[in-house]
Amino acid sequence: MLENNQEIRLISRPKGMPREEDFQFVEVPIPEPREGEVLVRTLYLSVDPYMRGRMTERKSYIAPYRLNEVITGGIVGEVVRSKAEGIAKGDVVLGELGWRKYNVAKAKHLTKVSPHLAPASLALGVLGMPGLTAYFGLLDIGQPKAGETVVVSGAAGAVGMVAGQIAKIKGCRVVGIAGSDQKVQYLTQELGFDAAINYKTTKDIRADLKEACPNGVDIYFDNVGGEISDAVLTLINQGARIPICGQIALYNLEKPDLGPRIQTQLLINRALMKGFIVSDYKPRFKEGLTQLAEWVRTGKIKYTENIIEGFENTPKAFIGLFKGENVGKQLVKVADRLG
Repeated sequence: MLENNQEIRLISRPKGMPREEDFQFVEVPIPEPREGEVLVRTLYLSVDPYMRGRMTERKSYIAPYRLNEVITGGIVGEVVRSKAEGIAKGDVVLGELGWRKYNVAKAKHLTKVSPHLAPASLALGVLGMPGLTAYFGLLDIGQPKAGETVVVSGAAGAVGMVAGQIAKIKGCRVVGIAGSDQKVQYLTQELGFDAAINYKTTKDIRADLKEACPNGVDIYFDNVGGEISDAVLTLINQGARIPICGQIALYNLEKPDLGPRIQTQLLINRALMKGFIVSDYKPRFKEGLTQLAEWVRTGKIKYTENIIEGFENTPKAFIGLFKGENVGKQLVKVADRLG
């Protein structure tokens, strides 16, 4: 017998830091799948920084969430009923689904996940959207070459730690920027970064960056924006490449941010700064996942997950992203597999 269903709705648009009061838990019926559909029981739910942008009503690369409707995001779940060919009860699947305990989805919108090859949760992390973001952002835009210096901000997050490790695989000197001594230690001692800086305790981030990057910066993988990025950009070399992945330092600002005007710096150094969205690379996802899986299998890429237990803690887990509480991928574990 299935338990009751619940979903999480956005009921007010956050001003500044999101609050738990911006979310509402609502009891809803467990839906019945129709022909070509399956009923999915949520196992793991992903919370991601980009979701903050969707909570604000403004033009972006993806439509904002509507008020009083369920929030959607990446989910790994177990099929408990199927009326679709090719997907059976007990299969584990990945999809863009509602923050619910149970979702109905069309089979064509789901991807099967093999929990026997790797933990199913990795499909939301290193072997999913964050891993692919790091892979394409660094390799396609960054184009690292052996001996170059790569700086990664948000380096202890799900994307940053993978980007930094790929840069090491390519023979680069890698410097990470993170928000705690624990994260700095993890980057240098566990992941093999050459240096790391705690931006919360440094007295002069530019001086620390200059010391960590004696030959300047060839690639800056920008996950955060703001004053950290301002400091890194003063050190870029001729021909530098700057993939813009995220701007988490700015997501909760209530007024537009005004920083240094960087066009002169880009012009002088003939540098490339390019924003990207991982979905732009969808035709190449298989390539990226195959290579990432091989690097994980051989130990060239390590990973960690910050797993919060309980569907009821989903808003806390999401808000924790902006407080720097996570090392690695932030996930909510909703349930164990039945099968």
